[in-house]
Amino acid sequence: MSLNGREIHVSSHIQTGKKTFYLSLLALAVHPLTAAAAESHDSAAQQEMVVDATTDNTSDEQHDYAVKTTRAGTKMLLTPRDVPQSVSIVTQQRMQDQDLENIDDVLNNATGISAQQIDSERSQYYSRGFQITDFAYDDIPTSIGDAWNYGDATEDTAIYDRIEMVRGATGLMTGAGDPGATINMVRKHADSKTFTGNLSASYGSWNKQRYVADVSGPLNATGSVRGRVVAGYQDQDSWLDRYNKTKKFLYAVVDADITDHTTLSLGWDYQQTNTDNPTWGGLPTWYSNGARTHYDRSTSTAADWTRYTIDSRKVFANVIHNWDNGWTLRFNGTHGEQTFNDKLLYLMGYPDNSTGLVDSGWGSKDRGKRTVDSFDSFASGPFELLGRQHQLVAGVSYSRQHNATYSQNGLMTNEQVGSFSDGWNGNATEPQWDEWYLNADDIVRQKSAYTAARFSLADPLSLIIGARYTKYSTSGSSGNMRKYNITPYGGMVYDLTESLSAYASYTSIFSPQLKRNAEGAWLSPVTGKNYETGLKADWMDGRLTTHFAIFRIEQENTAEALNNVYVNGSSEQAYRATKGAVSKGAEFELNGAVTDNLQLTFGATRYVARDSEGRYNSFAPQTQLKLFTRYRLPVLPELTLGGGMNWQNRVYNDATGPDGETHRLYQGSYPLVDLFARYQVSKQLAVQANVSNLFDRDYYTYLSDSAVYGEPRNISVSLAYQF
Repeated sequence: MSLNGREIHVSSHIQTGKKTFYLSLLALAVHPLTAAAAESHDSAAQQEMVVDATTDNTSDEQHDYAVKTTRAGTKMLLTPRDVPQSVSIVTQQRMQDQDLENIDDVLNNATGISAQQIDSERSQYYSRGFQITDFAYDDIPTSIGDAWNYGDATEDTAIYDRIEMVRGATGLMTGAGDPGATINMVRKHADSKTFTGNLSASYGSWNKQRYVADVSGPLNATGSVRGRVVAGYQDQDSWLDRYNKTKKFLYAVVDADITDHTTLSLGWDYQQTNTDNPTWGGLPTWYSNGARTHYDRSTSTAADWTRYTIDSRKVFANVIHNWDNGWTLRFNGTHGEQTFNDKLLYLMGYPDNSTGLVDSGWGSKDRGKRTVDSFDSFASGPFELLGRQHQLVAGVSYSRQHNATYSQNGLMTNEQVGSFSDGWNGNATEPQWDEWYLNADDIVRQKSAYTAARFSLADPLSLIIGARYTKYSTSGSSGNMRKYNITPYGGMVYDLTESLSAYASYTSIFSPQLKRNAEGAWLSPVTGKNYETGLKADWMDGRLTTHFAIFRIEQENTAEALNNVYVNGSSEQAYRATKGAVSKGAEFELNGAVTDNLQLTFGATRYVARDSEGRYNSFAPQTQLKLFTRYRLPVLPELTLGGGMNWQNRVYNDATGPDGETHRLYQGSYPLVDLFARYQVSKQLAVQANVSNLFDRDYYTYLSDSAVYGEPRNISVSLAYQF
C-alpha cells in the first residue's frame, strides 16, 4: 500500500501512544509492560498502518535513536519487535550526537560488537565471538574479504541515513550467512521537495579539521525529481608520531517519481583517503631479552617513506514500485571499484633493550583493485489464506567480485632500519625493492534465490519460514571452488501482551571464506547452526524498543589468524581452520525515547565461546556494557547534554616470545567515558562539543607479539548551520 508515495505496512500491533511508566533494568527484562493492559489483542480488529520509520516523523521522532520499521533480517517491512533475531540500529541522530564519523566508530559503539585495531589502518570486528565479514549496502549482500584494506570501515557516515546490524547468522538475507553479524548501510536519499541543507565545520585534537555539506532539493517545478549532494573533506594528524591522513568524499543521488507508484534512484559515491606514515602491525611486545616493552603511546613503527592510498567509486540504481494492494517490487543494483596502493614497513624480531636494534625490517609495496557487481531484486506484500492475512517475500540476488593484488618485497638489515628506541624518527633507509609479483587474481561469484512467508497462525502468534538457495564459486590464482547450499530459516513470535513478545529462531550457517592459509589456498566454508530465543517490547508508539536474547551458535571451519604468518610472504594475513567452535550467551538492549527529552541506548552482552583447543578468539571481550544518552533540558531547551560509557572485561592472547615459548598476554578490563553538549544558538545554528576517553584511559586495542594502543583523550568542537 502507499500513502503520499511512501511505503506503509499493516502491523498486527496496535500502537497506544505515549504512556507513563517507570523504568528499571529488572522491570524491562522481566516484565516490560508496567502501564499497559496485559492481554492479547485481536489482530483483525486492531490493525493499523505504520509508516516507514525513515519518513513522515514528527519533530521529536526525527531525532530518535530508534526506528519504527525495518527490513533487516527478513526483507519484509516489520517493526523491530516482529523480527525474530537481535537487531540494533544506529540512527543518523545518534551518529551526530556521539560524533560517529565512520563505520569503524559506529561498530565500536554498537551493542554486542567489539573491534581489534591491528594497526593504524586495519580493524577487525567480532560479534558473539565470531568475526564479521558480511556487509550490505541498501540491503544488497556483498561478499567482501578483509585480507586487504579497501577502506570499507573508514567510509564516512555522512552519506548514510542509518546503520543496521543483525547479530547471529543471517542466511535468509545474505545467503552465505556469517555467524557473527551482518552490517547493512542504508544510504541517504533525496526526499525533500523544498531546498534544504546542512553545513558543518569542526576542529579537534591533533589538528583535525572536518567540513561537510549536505544539500538537497527539487530539480523540477513539481518536486517529482529531486537531488541530494553530500560532500566533505577531512585532514588530521594523530597521537602517533608523523602520522597524517586526509579524506575527501562526494555523494550524489537523484530520486525521481516516474509514476505515482514508481520511484527511481540513481547515485554515485566517491571517497579517497591518503595516509602518510601508516603503521603495519604494532609496537614490539618484548625486548630481545624477554622483558616487556613500555613505549609511549605516540611511538610509531612507520618509516617516513611509508604511505597508504585508497580510492573508492560506486554507482547504484534503485527502483521501487508500490501497488495499491500493498505489494512492493524492489530492484537494487551497484557497481563498485576500489583500489589501494601502499608502501609499508614491518619490524622483524625484537629490539635490543639497550641499543634498540631489531633483527631486520620487512618492506612490502602492494597495489590492488577490487571490482564488485551486485544486484538484488525482490517482491513483498500481503496475501490471504484461511481467512487470515499473511506476508510473503521472494527474490533473487547476484554478486561478482574480482580481486587482483600485486606485491614487491624489500628486506632490510638492522642498520638500514636504525635504532628503534625512544626518539626514533622514522628515518629508516628505504629498501631495494624486488620485482612485482602476482599475489592473487581471483573471481568470487554468488547467485541466490530466496523466499520467506510470515504466517499469522493466530491473533497473537506469527511464524516466519523461508529458505535461500546459494551457488557460490571461486576461480583464479587461489584455486577453484564451487559450493551449493540451501539455507533454511525459521522464526516464531508470540505476543504476550500489547507491548511484549516472545520469539525463537533458527537458521543454518553456510559462509564461504575469503581467507587463505599460508600457502594461499582458500579455507573451506564455515558451516553450522544458529539458535536464538528471547523477549522483545516496544512503547511510546514504537519510539522505545527493548530486547533480551539467549543464543547458541555451533560451527566448523572457522578462520583463526596465525600469529606472524602471512600468505606467500606478502603482507596478507594467513589463517587456519578451527574445529567445533561453539558460542552461547545472552544480550540485552534498550534503545530510543524514554521521554520526549531523554534518548538512551544501553546494551549488555555476555557469551562464552570455545573450540576444541579451549577459549575461542580469546582476544574478543566476552562481556560488554555500552551506554549513551542525550538529555534536552526542559528549563533551557536550547541546551542538550549527554554522554556514555563503554566497558569490557579482561581479554587475553597467547603469543610466542623471544625465548620461543608461548606466553599469555592480558589486557585488563577497562571503561571508556565520553561526553557531549550541544547548544542551539538559533533555529539554524548549533554548536557542539565532544570529549572521547574523558579520563585518558591507557589500553591496548590489539595485543599479541605486537601491541597497538587505543586512542587517548581527544576533544572536538563543531558548528552546524541548517537551512
